[in-house]
Amino acid sequence: MTTTKDPLSLAEQICERFAGAASGQVLTPRDFLDLGSRAAIDQALTRLCRDGRLRRVGRGLYALPREHPLFGELSVTSDAVAAALAGRDALRLQPAGAYAANQLGLTEQVPMKLLFLTDGPTRMLRLADGREIVLKQTTPRNMQTAGRISGTVIAALRWLGRDAVDSDIIGKLRRRLSDQDKATLREDAPCAPAYWLTTALRHIADEAESGLSPPVKGASVLANSTRRMGG
Repeated sequence: MTTTKDPLSLAEQICERFAGAASGQVLTPRDFLDLGSRAAIDQALTRLCRDGRLRRVGRGLYALPREHPLFGELSVTSDAVAAALAGRDALRLQPAGAYAANQLGLTEQVPMKLLFLTDGPTRMLRLADGREIVLKQTTPRNMQTAGRISGTVIAALRWLGRDAVDSDIIGKLRRRLSDQDKATLREDAPCAPAYWLTTALRHIADEAESGLSPPVKGASVLANSTRRMGG
């Protein structure tokens, strides 16, 4: 049976666990249940935030404060928040929309509302710095490549739209992705939820054997692709 530690002792143990975590990692009360009761953990986390030793990133989400010598307090990354949510709630998450495109360098837009596809329920989380994270429930087919580079590429291309995927986009992704990333795209191309996305992944992977026509600058390389699965 779990026993409750002295609050001060528990607070120090929580700080030690944060110190041993990866830089910028976000933790939740669930990560400390081996140290004491949930009530005692919540009390200790509240005290640590009040004392400035921890930051409350969002509801049930905590991180160590980080300062930049020029820019001041640094926000936690959206990926760190997503990883904490996935671990806490046993979810799979996949970056989507403008956020996925930004991760791949296809847009400089950094959205304040970050979209993740999930196999869990749809909901929205507002972070302390004003960012919003939207978890949008989707179909099992759309989650087949979740957590893989192909999932992020598919999500980014869907946000751009088929007609916008020209030789510039294909070239940027070819240059950005590693050989291992491209191997993953080849492997996952049949899992894409639409034929034009399968075609795009094969273009990016630069499969000589694919029989695809060369990309044309300024024009969609997928204009003649037939839609599949309503993509």
